[in-house]
Amino acid sequence: MFTNVRQDLARYGRGFRQKLAAVLFSPGAWAVLGYRFRRWVRGLPRPLRWLLKIPAVLMQLIVDITTNIQLPETVPIGPGLFIAHTGYIVLAGDVIMGHHCTLTQGVSIGHAGGGGKDLRSPVLGDRVYVGPNAAIIGPIEIGHDALIGVGAVVTRSVPPCGVVVGNPARLISYKGSFDLIDYPGKEDDPERLVALEEARRLSASLAASGSHQGSVF
Repeated sequence: MFTNVRQDLARYGRGFRQKLAAVLFSPGAWAVLGYRFRRWVRGLPRPLRWLLKIPAVLMQLIVDITTNIQLPETVPIGPGLFIAHTGYIVLAGDVIMGHHCTLTQGVSIGHAGGGGKDLRSPVLGDRVYVGPNAAIIGPIEIGHDALIGVGAVVTRSVPPCGVVVGNPARLISYKGSFDLIDYPGKEDDPERLVALEEARRLSASLAASGSHQGSVF
């Protein structure tokens, strides 16, 4: 838990004062810290888990009411989660999310509901940015370094480094989320560097072909 928390808080600032300010004044940070605590309690041996269950439930209730952010402890979320603002962020209990992702206000991620046969929820890769009021729905995959634009409604998988916008979402580029995801060590992160080179290659190929931009997928 503590390693994850350190990486989460590092997304709010490099210095101690910035991290402390996030802990004291940022509803997004409250939601992330509450989630990490509840997730930690969930993995404890049974006697300790039952001892801390009531504080964990109370913490969830307080966080849900004060922030309007619902991060179920059943959801595996990698370290470095950043929530900049409060405002009705909802994740279904079976969502999977990678490391160093960013969620903004009004985001909904979950299954389609209704009478559908497949009620699985999305899987988000690493370094994914989800813009305000976006919805990601169904048993789909959002590739590493993807960017989900403002108000996008995504019901199909998004390729790595893909940028999607609109309702229904359409792929407009392979520029990815690189300019929007910041964390310590990103310039030397080998996975990010490989993805960045791939994004440049895909963007050049797309520009040369002059096709597929704006396609619904």
